[in-house]
Amino acid sequence: MLIQLNFKSGKPVYLQVVDQVKAAAASGALRVGEPLPSIRPLAEELRINRNTVAKAYAELEGQGVIETVPGRGCFLKENNSPFRKDIRLKMVAEEIDAAIVQAHHLRVEDKEFLALVKERLEAFEATNKAHEAKAKEQL
Repeated sequence: MLIQLNFKSGKPVYLQVVDQVKAAAASGALRVGEPLPSIRPLAEELRINRNTVAKAYAELEGQGVIETVPGRGCFLKENNSPFRKDIRLKMVAEEIDAAIVQAHHLRVEDKEFLALVKERLEAFEATNKAHEAKAKEQL
């Protein structure tokens, strides 16, 4: 799993780690039961404080994305969201609102924005299908 940080984005580093782990899980790059990198080596690789990685992992565990097994590490959990559907939709709506505001500030037209959303969704689906096919081949 490759995590890339943008220190100029204004988004806290631990949230960038959280988002990228969730994206890797959603795309199939990270599979259920697969271990996440240990805190210390990941912190060294990313050149950030260990507490930052620990905070990201704690956030992921709080959201039900990962589980910590004492003495073994952190692992991706089954994709059973602990949130009700209306809460999940609200969370996604907040992310969409942020993207809309960003598009507005960058002067991206509505049609271009919607086309980009559709393009990204199709790319995600293609990547997900490719990961599923690869997983079937490995069985």
